[in-house]
Amino acid sequence: MTARSQALDMLRAVARKDAGTRIAHQFAVDPKRVERMGVEAAGLYLDLSKQSWTAEGFEAALDLARACDIEGRRAALFGGEAVNNTEGRAVLHPALRAADDADFRALGEPVSEEVAATRREMARFAADIGSGAETSGAKQPFSAIVHIGIGGSDLGPRLLWDALRPLDPTIDLRFVANIDPRDMGEALAGLDPETTLVVVVSKTFTTQETLANADLAKAWLAANLSPRRMAKHLIGVTAAPDKAETWGCGRTFGFRDWVGGRYSLWSAVSLSVAVALGWDVFERVLDGARAMDQHFLTADLERNAPVLLALAQIYNVEGRDRHARTVAPYAHGLRRLPAFLQQLEMESNGKRVKRDGRPVDTATGPIVFGEPGTNGQHAFFQQIHQGPMVVPAEFVVVRHTSDAAMDDREGDAPLWSNALAQAQALMIGKTGAEARAELIAAGASEAEADRLAPHKTFPGDRPSTTLLMDALTPERVGALLALYEHKTFVEGVIQDINSFDQWGVELGKVLAKAILTDVQAGEPSAGLDPSTAELMKRLMV
Repeated sequence: MTARSQALDMLRAVARKDAGTRIAHQFAVDPKRVERMGVEAAGLYLDLSKQSWTAEGFEAALDLARACDIEGRRAALFGGEAVNNTEGRAVLHPALRAADDADFRALGEPVSEEVAATRREMARFAADIGSGAETSGAKQPFSAIVHIGIGGSDLGPRLLWDALRPLDPTIDLRFVANIDPRDMGEALAGLDPETTLVVVVSKTFTTQETLANADLAKAWLAANLSPRRMAKHLIGVTAAPDKAETWGCGRTFGFRDWVGGRYSLWSAVSLSVAVALGWDVFERVLDGARAMDQHFLTADLERNAPVLLALAQIYNVEGRDRHARTVAPYAHGLRRLPAFLQQLEMESNGKRVKRDGRPVDTATGPIVFGEPGTNGQHAFFQQIHQGPMVVPAEFVVVRHTSDAAMDDREGDAPLWSNALAQAQALMIGKTGAEARAELIAAGASEAEADRLAPHKTFPGDRPSTTLLMDALTPERVGALLALYEHKTFVEGVIQDINSFDQWGVELGKVLAKAILTDVQAGEPSAGLDPSTAELMKRLMV
């Protein structure tokens, strides 16, 4: 039996034993619980003390991390080794936010100078757009950008823009991802093609959805601009610049195949955001992510925020059979965080085989869902408070969500007090006796109190993690997203899976092409299953 297998069995055994102890009780028996299970990193504070693990469970989780050689695999990631073993690629998103004098290598090839050169090019372009030195084909300043991408080419940049955009931006930045024509129609509504820049983001420049939308945007420009002027309005961000130029892009910005889509927001993929926010703001995002990289690289495992955040999830999924997790950001600017994490975590770790191709011997990542607080409290929180299935919660709490709130003595207290209260309520719950006593005190009869008390009882003992930051600054947002990237990597190491391929995305795309061929032929092909054939016939009427 390997050290990993032994540590995994021990975690499962301790977790079963932990099930007999309530979370709230642990604070009495373990006075240093908050101190040991709270950690600061890159301006963020992480509190894991409301998780279900006892002190013994916490140590068992750390032992599992040690047995899986987190430090060694971390070194391989930052060292540019082929950690994406199925595709034979390095995975070097940390290189994208490293200092200009860094020396990252992908499979031995130096890449840091290339990264720095791309950043310089992006900075010049952003400055030229902002100053008006870079103009449209009609020699007018650009007033709007339409960013076209999907998946990692959309979610990361969109999240950055939502989190950091000014209330009255100088440039109107809009995003298009869905191939439903309505999405493009809404994005183009009210824009002037003479002053609109279209940025098309696709690593291969073959992504079906992105190119379909790009063609719509190009046709919209072509209806208003001469072919000679159009090229100034079309920018490609891609690892295949020749294809982008052939399609019609007048300028391209590149990134390499060692940049995974869902880890690419640090690259030219966020060109639109860097232009609209200003290069100095985007550079501060990179600074925050780099600070989290340094923490992840240097902190001991027991004080390492990405490691501990990952271990809490491993404990819940593997030790306590909890296969869903909700993320509730208590900041409107982070409203897209749950969607971003769905792709980051579920596409990375939603795998059925290990790195060597054998079936997994653990459960892999849980279902991730969420909504911003306080909206979620009026939606699915009922389920996580009183439903029979235990769903661990993650609260991302921002002390000041706006400059106006910082000038108010109470600030955002009405917002963040809800987050703290929800985490407390999940943990302590309310007994039937307490519910009955409250009803009696409110004037209910004993019979009525007996009838209603079961409905007002909360089982409690529901785990949560709370993550605090002072404000939605570029540095804190960068650190937050890097934290989750490294968390996802650590989980993949423990589960012994490749977090950096996504073959599961491909099959549906291949079949979609086949169905479109049938549509063009006017009838389902002979080998199509009866259900799909019938649905197709009804849709083709």
